[in-house]
Amino acid sequence: MATIITMPRLSDTMTEGTVATWLKKVGDKISEGDILAEIETDKATMEFESFNEGTLLHIGIPAGETAPVDSLLAIIGKEGEDISALLAGKPADAAPAKEETKVAEETKVAEETTAAPEATKSAAPATTSLPKGVVVITMPRLSDTMTEGTVATWLKKVGDAIAEGDILAEIETDKATMEFESFNEGTLLYVGIEEGNTAPVDSLLAIIGPAGTDISGIAENYKTGGAPKEAPAEEKEVASTEKASEPIVQEPSTDGQRILASPLAKKIASDKGIQLTQVKGSGENGRIVKSDIENFTPQTVATPAQTTAAAPAKTETAAAPKVFVPAGEVFTEEIKNSQMRKIIAKRLAESLFTAPHYNLVIEVAMDEAMKSRTIINNVPDTKVSFNDMVIKACAMALKKHPKVNSQWREDSILINHHVNIGVAVAVEDGLVVPVLRFTDAMSLSQIGGSVRDLAGRAKNKKLLPTEMEGSTFTVSNLGMFGITEFNSIINQPNSAILSVGAIVEKPVVKNGQIVVGNTMMLSLACDHRTIDGATGAQFLQTLKQFIENPVTMLA
Repeated sequence: MATIITMPRLSDTMTEGTVATWLKKVGDKISEGDILAEIETDKATMEFESFNEGTLLHIGIPAGETAPVDSLLAIIGKEGEDISALLAGKPADAAPAKEETKVAEETKVAEETTAAPEATKSAAPATTSLPKGVVVITMPRLSDTMTEGTVATWLKKVGDAIAEGDILAEIETDKATMEFESFNEGTLLYVGIEEGNTAPVDSLLAIIGPAGTDISGIAENYKTGGAPKEAPAEEKEVASTEKASEPIVQEPSTDGQRILASPLAKKIASDKGIQLTQVKGSGENGRIVKSDIENFTPQTVATPAQTTAAAPAKTETAAAPKVFVPAGEVFTEEIKNSQMRKIIAKRLAESLFTAPHYNLVIEVAMDEAMKSRTIINNVPDTKVSFNDMVIKACAMALKKHPKVNSQWREDSILINHHVNIGVAVAVEDGLVVPVLRFTDAMSLSQIGGSVRDLAGRAKNKKLLPTEMEGSTFTVSNLGMFGITEFNSIINQPNSAILSVGAIVEKPVVKNGQIVVGNTMMLSLACDHRTIDGATGAQFLQTLKQFIENPVTMLA
């Protein structure tokens, strides 16, 4: 049965897309996960993969042309299948293409029931007729791989007036925490996902409309695969008259007094193992809020022995001191997996168990690189790291050995003649890989400035999803932690990843003499399906030559 593929909505503000390049042609076999085309959105050019398998029977939007979201992009089905009815606009026997066609159908219903802006029409369920001016907001798909999102923070509360462009909430995706703005104006009538809670894409996020509008029944009738956890709109409106932006939860303290804390603060404290009795609240009436927990620094807690020593004098007059016998305590801590950690686990497991890894190690002399870096950094407003030099050398070596810059497909190997190097950056929740596009065309200073900018925004969770897509090769550096040598897991769909160790001063042999030298270990993890051992070794030899003779990178 043929499947209709529509122009996807690859960003929260996208209304139309341009097919930059088709990577498949009519008649090609398609597997689930194959990249069909590169689509240019309002933010970036992104790869669009297939969720279906079969034969590409029809292309609806030629390369270079622009079409609205949900336009017919392609048809996939059995080879030789008759799709004339689909092309004539009678898709009675076609299976909708997962999320894309589902969004299109919901959009059609929404157009019949409300005059809301295009960005939220797809939110209205087929079974609900919305009151005039009321708009249902759903959990947006803020990246091409996002299947669910977590509301990190609500910046508006029920009863607040909303203007178009206002930031409603901060939403944590599988890649970053992003601000989500409103495309509508009115009053926030309902919140469907509480702070800290996770829900699938297209779940009921909020309802906006004229103040005082009766929205009873909308949330209950909205079918998102899970019932909303918030109270009815009437109760929320009453609650919104209170000054506090979060409900107050009272916790008993050890001295019998009550502790005021918001539910989110209580949850974060529980996750971090922080006792609320140790935290000073900055909210109304001393209420403990989220920021109090996040900024809390544990104080030294007195040990049992210290407590005994500080007890009133009458406890020190015991007849005979008791012998102290250490008592072990079973202590475990359970930390909820973030969206980022879940995706890291999934992707790395898939890579390790699907790609046959092997590692090649080479030692590089760094004396000339150290001298060159000192000279370069003496130039005003220039700052280059050793990692920047390695990235530049990799980009140039990849141009000479394009097979290392490749991707495995079931029926072919895709050789990338453009070089987009991903740079692994450690963040609080795990690891992200921002991408330097067309790295081979960048100077050392441009690479240095771009890496510092991307790494800084990565640690502050301000990277856009499009800035972490499209890499063809990856560099991971743990040298700053004193790690001299390590092996990495390939960042698929790349075929290789370079692990960079620390520079070590040690005795080396030069011209038959033992002298003090500086060396660095490089380890290249390769996918044996695309890169043979000799190919990987030749790449490392070229890389070594560039790093040991930095002047050659300026040619």
